[in-house]
This record gives sequence, C-alpha cells and structure tokens, in this order.
Amino acid sequence: IYGSGQAYEALLLRLRAHPLPEARAYADDMLNELRKVIPSFLRRVDVPDRGGAWSNYLATNRSAMSEVAERLFEGRVDAEDEAAVRLVDWDPEAETKMIAAMLEPHTHLSDATLLAEVASMSAEDRRSVVAAYVGQRSNRRHKPGRGLERVNYRFEVVADYGAFRDLQRHRMMTIEWQDLTPYHGYLRPAEVDDAGAGAEYDRAMATSAGLHDVLARQFPDRASYAVALGYRVRFVMNLNAREAMHLTELRSAPQGHASYRVVAQQMHRAIADVAGHRLVADMMSYVD
Repeated sequence: IYGSGQAYEALLLRLRAHPLPEARAYADDMLNELRKVIPSFLRRVDVPDRGGAWSNYLATNRSAMSEVAERLFEGRVDAEDEAAVRLVDWDPEAETKMIAAMLEPHTHLSDATLLAEVASMSAEDRRSVVAAYVGQRSNRRHKPGRGLERVNYRFEVVADYGAFRDLQRHRMMTIEWQDLTPYHGYLRPAEVDDAGAGAEYDRAMATSAGLHDVLARQFPDRASYAVALGYRVRFVMNLNAREAMHLTELRSAPQGHASYRVVAQQMHRAIADVAGHRLVADMMSYVD
C-alpha cells in the first residue's frame, strides 16, 4: 500500500472501527510500522479523545444502523438469480445543465442565464457545443473537461464478486455494497462446463453456501469469509458522466473480463436508452 500520511490516518481510523478483530489487529500493526517513518502524521490515531473518539463514533454508528435496519426489515432479502444492471436515478434535465457547464468558463453569463439559453437552443446548436467540447479524441485517454461532472447517475448492480472488486477500484465515485452472501446465485463460467466439471463446481458452491448459512447464525460479520467469490453481490454506484466515460470505456475493452465488460456495456446502454441522454452516451465513443 502506498499513500500519504493523511490517507493512512483516515485508513487507520476506519480499520480501528471495523467489526472484525483481524482488521483492528492490522490497524495496530500498521500504526506501529508507520510510526517508525512518519510519526508526526499519526499522533492522534490512538489518542482516546481524538482518534479514539473518531473510531468509536464510526463503530457506534455502524452498530446503530445495523440494529435499525434489522428492526425495520427483520432480515428480509430481495434475492436475485441473475446478474443485473439498473439505472435507478438520474436527472432528466442533465444534458441541459451539462451544456451550460461546458459553456460557462468561456462566457461572462450567469448560471441561470446559461441554463435558460441552453434550454431554448435547437438540437443542432446543442450538438455543436458538445462536439466542440469533446473534440477529436484519438483514444480513450483523451478526456473532455469537467462540464461532464454536472451529470450524475446512480446504478444498482448485481454481479459476481470478482467483477465487483474490479469496479470497486474506481475512485471518482461513491460505491456502497451489501455483504457477500449466496442469496443472489453464482456465476458458472462456460469454461467449467467445457471441462466437464459443472457438477463438481455446483457441489463446491453449495458447500460454500451451506457454511455461510451456518456461520451467519452466530457470526454474521464473519460469514462472508465462507462465500466463494463466484457468488454475486449487490452494490450501488453514484458517479458523474466524466467518471462514467472513464469506467465504461476502460471496463468494456476486449481484453477485460467478461463479467465487468457486461456491466460497463449495460451502463452505457442505460445512459442512452433509460435516461435518454444520447448526447452523453455518444461522447463515450470508445465503449466496446
């Protein structure tokens, strides 16, 4: 792991609030080693009324939310038996706001005036603004500017855990996930069937699910350890159009894993067809 002193402080504060004792033990070990090289950055981490109070705040809130959710929903599960990508929230006026944001640094007009002007523009003029802003992209690394950050999307995704972990690495977005469980079924790669190992694979996954269910009764925070990574997990992503461009173009590339390629492709399709943001989707010209 490589990071700044401030980043390590934030990481250690969260680890010290973690429900799993092994995570808290890693925090202690990391703090001991880091203090050998950057002691001044980490003075507050284990001071009871500073970092200690912060970690206690995080742990207390997490516990309180778990109790409230259990009281309200009593362990209900919306189980799904296949992968899914759903665009669940977007702004119908986002493209108008985006075009206004694209123009703003190049004018002396107020935000309100620009919004009104763009709202009355012809479709041809709107497309011309977007075309000028995007320019001639020679490859996916040529990214338009921050005007795209005026557009936001919320996706709900059910995908195998391996695909989730790859998508979780993206940083210009908010990603929240539920516990890894066997509730949403699992991915069985075609290669397993081609090798004649389908039945054996299914037995292994069933064993994994059974162990999870046994552990969950007494150790709910630890039960996910028993779940094979081919099982699916539900998560949500909040991201702006600039990050959506980066994610969908990168993760749909032919050399990527099929699981997250499908997620990226369906996200792009939803931006165009569900949100109706075709100007946004058309900018993502390197989605494969």
